[in-house]
Amino acid sequence: MMVEVATEPLLTVDNLAVHFAQGGGLFGGGARVLRAVDGVSLTVRSGECVGLVGESGCGKSTLASAIVGLQAPTSGRIVIDGIPLRSGTTDRMRLARTVQMVFQDPYASLNPRRRVGELLAAPLRLHAMGDGKEIGRRVADMLRRVGLRPEHANRYPHEFSGGQRQRIGIARALILEPKLIICDEPVSALDVSIRAQIINLLVELTDSLGVATLMISHDLSVVEHMCDRVAVMYLGRIVESGPWQRIFERPSHPYTRALMAAIPDPFKPIVGRRAVASGDVPNPLTPPLGCAFHPRCPEAMAQCRQAPGPELAAIEPGHTTACWVAQRALIAS
Repeated sequence: MMVEVATEPLLTVDNLAVHFAQGGGLFGGGARVLRAVDGVSLTVRSGECVGLVGESGCGKSTLASAIVGLQAPTSGRIVIDGIPLRSGTTDRMRLARTVQMVFQDPYASLNPRRRVGELLAAPLRLHAMGDGKEIGRRVADMLRRVGLRPEHANRYPHEFSGGQRQRIGIARALILEPKLIICDEPVSALDVSIRAQIINLLVELTDSLGVATLMISHDLSVVEHMCDRVAVMYLGRIVESGPWQRIFERPSHPYTRALMAAIPDPFKPIVGRRAVASGDVPNPLTPPLGCAFHPRCPEAMAQCRQAPGPELAAIEPGHTTACWVAQRALIAS
């Protein structure tokens, strides 16, 4: 997807950490720290779609919750549209006009006791965006934009299919005309036959409305279809980032190659696909010594097992990686 983007980032996440204390006694003695997000930095510019990919449990959703103000960071900085994010009701109200979220489960995220029209009108009333007639017009227009009919405003969420409910979730996210939407696995709960429709709808709407997108997914095929840039996350850290073409054509981190190998290929039998990584994601409460990926990495060397994973470093313009093997190969060349 080729878009014209602004120079200054709309969203800046700078060295963000979100840690949780686990266990321990009454006064916290013996508690262990779960580093769900551990020093993440990324940017999203106006009109841009950035993909954030990684397996379940790597910290993607926690990062999203921090960006929209649902989770307090342990440290680091979030700047949205030039204003640092702080806690407090006033800041959350301002944030709602700038950033909205499309959730994974379209049914759980919709109040089953309210009609669709009420769900879409409520944020417009809260932010005083028009009188009753204007709000009704906005609701009808947004339902048309997402492929539903104005009369659907009188129905309850349970009267819709999963794909239709996600269209309602997208309409609710866009009704306030935000500058950025965060999509947290927006198609993973849908049937395969419906996923392409929802992805195409998101691309069409964000392009036509000029909305920036942070697309969170474990599926690189979704990211390939939508995104300008990709950041790959593993155990709370970004391990590779760059333009999607370079990530897909020249992935440098073994974990990225593992995700690439997992993309379904209808022309290649499963038994014939190249296995890049084995085993499960380590327990984030007890991460491995050295590089966090080394127990699953077929290319791991002694340095990977002994030294902490390196910081992100450029291996070509705009393409960074946090891998000792890739960085050593660059030096050798």
